[in-house]
Amino acid sequence: MTSPASPALYSSLRRQMVDSQLRRRGIADERVLAAMERVRRHEFAPERYRDQAYEDHPLPIGEGQTISQPYIVALMLDALRLTPTDKVLEIGTGSGYVTALLAELTESVISIERHESLAESARALLAALGYSNVNVVTGDGTQGFPKAAPYDAIVVSAAAADMPPALITQLGEGGRMIIPVGSEDSQQLRLVRMENGQPHIEFRELCRFVPLIPGVEF
Repeated sequence: MTSPASPALYSSLRRQMVDSQLRRRGIADERVLAAMERVRRHEFAPERYRDQAYEDHPLPIGEGQTISQPYIVALMLDALRLTPTDKVLEIGTGSGYVTALLAELTESVISIERHESLAESARALLAALGYSNVNVVTGDGTQGFPKAAPYDAIVVSAAAADMPPALITQLGEGGRMIIPVGSEDSQQLRLVRMENGQPHIEFRELCRFVPLIPGVEF
């Protein structure tokens, strides 16, 4: 019988995840699908949850945070229509799983994490896996990272009560942002496109994320 820790088994589970949870549910961006088949989600999960790494639900990672379910991650990345030359800002590094996907899909990624313990572990893991186009910083995600703005895309992996103005101002012309907005009990993804200097908002799917909490300074 194949061991749960077998690389071959994990590879098979990733293919099944992509086919059954993503492609069959309408995720169409082939680059996103290929990245999600390459990135080893189990590497980003705590040891005791690794046997659940390719199931379609969030996984706890400590500090009250989670790795988002694969489908919602793919949905957000699919909506952004990322290109290989994009510069991306990620709000909420967490384990580094989405950071790794972004690093596979784009030229450079700046990722902000509120909890230094999570930022440290994500930095170490991403470096060990060979991702050299990522910069993980500890700070207040609601303020973005203006030093490197503007961005082609912004991914927010925590729910804001409303869209943080600082993030909108850091979108470049033609830039896109995907963000969950709402209360703890009722959230909806919003896709923001910056066109002619003005944000245009599309209301997307309902979702459930941990809250975006301000207050950590750079």
